[in-house]
Amino acid sequence: MSESQGSARPTTPPRERATAIRQRLAELRGPTAVPRPLDARALAALAANPGCRRRALLDGAGVDKGALAEALGSPSAAFGQSQFAIARGNTFEARVKSDGGTELLRLLHERTGGEPPKDAVVPDLAAAGPEGRAARTALALREATASGGWTLLDHPMLALEVAGSPAYLEPDAVVIAPDGRWTVVEIKSFPMIDAAADPSKVGAAARQAAVYVLALERVAGLVAGARDAASPAPAVAHSVLLVCPKDFSNLPTASLVDVRKQLSVTRRQLARLTRIEEIADALPPGASFALDRPATELTDTVESVPATYAPECLAACELAFHCRDRARSLDAVTALGRGLRAELGGLTSVGAVLDAARGHAGDAADPAVAALRRAAALRAEALEGAAAGGAVCR
Repeated sequence: MSESQGSARPTTPPRERATAIRQRLAELRGPTAVPRPLDARALAALAANPGCRRRALLDGAGVDKGALAEALGSPSAAFGQSQFAIARGNTFEARVKSDGGTELLRLLHERTGGEPPKDAVVPDLAAAGPEGRAARTALALREATASGGWTLLDHPMLALEVAGSPAYLEPDAVVIAPDGRWTVVEIKSFPMIDAAADPSKVGAAARQAAVYVLALERVAGLVAGARDAASPAPAVAHSVLLVCPKDFSNLPTASLVDVRKQLSVTRRQLARLTRIEEIADALPPGASFALDRPATELTDTVESVPATYAPECLAACELAFHCRDRARSLDAVTALGRGLRAELGGLTSVGAVLDAARGHAGDAADPAVAALRRAAALRAEALEGAAAGGAVCR
């Protein structure tokens, strides 16, 4: 971080600044709370709603949003896989990666072609803590690219900065080909029937994989800058290998999923996130999300951080019911959906929308106001026609 000319503000070294941010987030989380890691699924949901400062701060601080919702007296939105589905997925993943990833490499070669895979190197990525594992993964990627052979990284650790706070991500696998191409592998337990899977589930997997690709591109930039001239340049594939059970069996099959669109959206949305320290600095003195605080105090702290609720939050955030109740109490049109909110322009409350439709408020030159009044007139005309038709029938 550099100091601009003419500014008397002292420059904080990056290491000290990072330490200060971690300490501040630990204070917000509570002295005894264990931080929850920010995974790719949560990052994809966060990128889908970058205007929500509340989620950005809570996820950045590692706050357990489900426990927080219960402490606020609101039900926690339940989502995610059942324990049975998780166990089934783990069993299928172990089968796909067995025998040194032979089957996985075969599936990748079938979809991409190139040099036939031979025995792949599977390096040990064990290290102390997520920072150590991320550093070990970066080293393994560099060594694998320089080796010119096939390498399979089983559950590597990737680091990605999100709103000024580091997030550590763990894809199912990354395969390094002899030509230096890095491919993210997503292993899911939902089936591919006749070579096609549920589009909604494939879309969710693609959004999650795009986060991994984004983090992998960061590592590729570092490796490319440190490689020697004889080593191939790393290239992150923008198509991920999605491996699923074939039909109704437990045999693996695979498909390449192009995630360029999801990657572009994720990159743009994460770049829009306000830096976490800026959000934390706006909190009142002594603010904390510690669960042992009184409910009223905890509610005041949560409400001091702006939220951007949308119905889609019900499928992605544990605080969704709490935020929905608040949005409804404020008569906010965001509770009706992002699409409708975008169509209404500067009309932010349901009351303002109704007043504009009835001609009691609003500028007639505003396209949103004009459309509302036109819709209201058509509705009144339809109701009059229906009433007249009913009277004739009687």
